[in-house]
Amino acid sequence: MITLHAMNDADFAWLLGEGEARADTLSLCAGGIAPDEVTAMLRGVAGSIAETTDRPAAWMVSSNDQVVGMISFTNAGVDGRYEIGYGMAPIHQGRGVMTRAIAELLPQLRADGHDHLTAKTSVDNPGSQRVLEKNGFVRTGTHDDPEDGALIVWAINLTSNGRPA
Repeated sequence: MITLHAMNDADFAWLLGEGEARADTLSLCAGGIAPDEVTAMLRGVAGSIAETTDRPAAWMVSSNDQVVGMISFTNAGVDGRYEIGYGMAPIHQGRGVMTRAIAELLPQLRADGHDHLTAKTSVDNPGSQRVLEKNGFVRTGTHDDPEDGALIVWAINLTSNGRPA
């Protein structure tokens, strides 16, 4: 069973080994879900976005009470087009967990009043591309990032038929 847990700064601290043990039954999967520098960077981004809204900006993904992934806004975007990013623990990749997690998140975001989402994937990451395709995202272009290289840009309209506006 896949469950999403809205994150706060204490959750990021826990993932980074800085915080207290969780009071619930969640544990972190072996090997963690992302390098500490990535988690720390997302902590800062999610914290900045959280200052502008009372809605969640990041979610832990758990499977059988183990945190195996994370989804977060990576950009507050323009015109209501928030950008999401996600990552899965290497030992849990390729099992459809993130596809199901994104499928669970989209109705929550729609209910929270989000109209559009964007995402970017590496041209060399077909698994991540399939996650977005299976959830109704469509390719809208490409982007060359100085750090990440060639990226595919994706979008979904949460207010209608899923096609980007």
